[in-house]
Amino acid sequence: MDEENQNQNKNPAFESLDILISRWRDGTFGEIIEDWKWIFSYSARYKGAIVFYVILGVFSTSMGLVSSVASKYLIDIITGFETSKLWVMLMIMIGSTVFSLAFSSIISRITAKLSIDINNDIQADIFDKIVDADWLALNKYSNGDILNRFNGDIGTVSSNAISWLPTIIIAIYNFIATFFVILHYDWIMAVIALASAPFMLLMSRFMIKKQRDYSKKVREMSSELMTFEVEAIYNFDTIKSFGVAPHYSKKMRWWQSKFRDISLKYNLFSIKTNILMSVMGTLVQFAAFGYCLFRLWTGDITYGTMTLFLQQRSNLSSAFSNVVSIIPSFLNSSVSAHRIRELVELPREVHIPESGEMDKYAEEGFQVRMQDVNFSYVQGTRVITDSAFEANPGEIVALVGPSGEGKTTMIRLILGLVRPEKGKVKLRASNGREIPMNAETRHLFAYVPQGNTILSGTIAENMRMVKEDATDEEIIEALKVACAWDFVEKLPDTINSSVGERGRGLSEGQAQRVAIARAVLRDSPILLLDEATSALDVTTERTVLKNIVQQHPNKTCIVTTHRPSVLNLCQRVYRVMETKVTELSEEESSRMAMDF
Repeated sequence: MDEENQNQNKNPAFESLDILISRWRDGTFGEIIEDWKWIFSYSARYKGAIVFYVILGVFSTSMGLVSSVASKYLIDIITGFETSKLWVMLMIMIGSTVFSLAFSSIISRITAKLSIDINNDIQADIFDKIVDADWLALNKYSNGDILNRFNGDIGTVSSNAISWLPTIIIAIYNFIATFFVILHYDWIMAVIALASAPFMLLMSRFMIKKQRDYSKKVREMSSELMTFEVEAIYNFDTIKSFGVAPHYSKKMRWWQSKFRDISLKYNLFSIKTNILMSVMGTLVQFAAFGYCLFRLWTGDITYGTMTLFLQQRSNLSSAFSNVVSIIPSFLNSSVSAHRIRELVELPREVHIPESGEMDKYAEEGFQVRMQDVNFSYVQGTRVITDSAFEANPGEIVALVGPSGEGKTTMIRLILGLVRPEKGKVKLRASNGREIPMNAETRHLFAYVPQGNTILSGTIAENMRMVKEDATDEEIIEALKVACAWDFVEKLPDTINSSVGERGRGLSEGQAQRVAIARAVLRDSPILLLDEATSALDVTTERTVLKNIVQQHPNKTCIVTTHRPSVLNLCQRVYRVMETKVTELSEEESSRMAMDF
């Protein structure tokens, strides 16, 4: 993959220039400018360091040129063309080399530090934006896409945010200074040196399209292979359980074979490209070398001048390439910045500051109310239609219905993650004060979603996610309420025992009980359990729910379930089916419980 990246960055200047021209013609060039304005908003925080970077870079380049000129005179002294100032030239060469090395080291250190700082700044800002983004807007992006933008694109921007401007200033200075050094000794040499770099770039232009096609195929195949690997590893338990590991091994080798074939084709093209470019470069080098030998033979130049020219010819070509390569760097950073800005500019969640006034009524509990609610994820595809719902303090209220009918959507509406298209979802305090569900009311909820939500670390660390200052005694008490202490106390280090990713080391039932205990520890006035007791036996399930109600009599408990045991404990039961939320009568609820 390193080879891929190298070839991608190899002289793509003309292609990038074409893109910039096309963006100018279609009126979208302004987007690139806006992207770079956004990048510079971060760069501006470190403008003093950037200026220092430029100064050091100019000094480093100058010292390199001084060292080269000094080495020319040393060669002339040794070969007899000069007889004086040997030690002066030697000290100048050594001193300039040392200073150049020191400046380069400092620049490298500054670049690394600033790049990390900017990367951290952007990541922190983006993370805050993502966390506070509207749920529906954010969910248009896959987790992989978000992670790619969060890591890859931010890395691209941070690496260029600091170095882009200093690089172009230093590269231009290096090019001009080197050119005039050569011009000082021989103008024909300067012309030859200047002509070599654009010639090489011109030759590379004809290979870019083919190179781009191969590069695209490799990237696509690499992504497909990585997707397969991630999915296989994530579902490793399932693969082993069904005994289909040989099938997946065979499929893995098939993907590897396809990736191998396209990679080798790309490698062969790269080799041919490198050979052609090397041949052309060698021809130019031989032409320059031949001219130098001719001038040396005629006595027009010294050995030192010849060495200086050959050395600086290569430096001039590199400086020219560095100047031109700024264009693709500029474009790539703009593309990455644009992808990041798409996340930054996502609409925020609804915040109602007045929601904080509800905290003082937490002890009395809250009523959760829905009135005439309509909701759709996709326009024209209704999930909830003209529905009402009510859950009061001290009640256990159940949401039942077939899978995929909208129970989890109801939980999202209650949490304020999504907003109804029509109707209201409100929180009602004991004094009659009502607040629409929003981001600010969410701290009044404790939520246990479907699936395993245990993170790697100790059980205590998992518990303290919701209450950082929780004592060991509080954690143990919460575990007892959730019927989890009976197995936790038998672990080698009890609550300080480690569990793996997604609760590895715990059974599904044990993981659910720890997750419920975590919600209990939060001690919020409203508890949401989304199929959170599905892995528990009936007796344990009933005990857990009774313990929760007894611990906090005013707690509002809302569960999604299929268990008859839960229905028998509920004060209200709502059926979610065919986009309608309907409250069942006691008789209907009992009949449904019997039907399970």
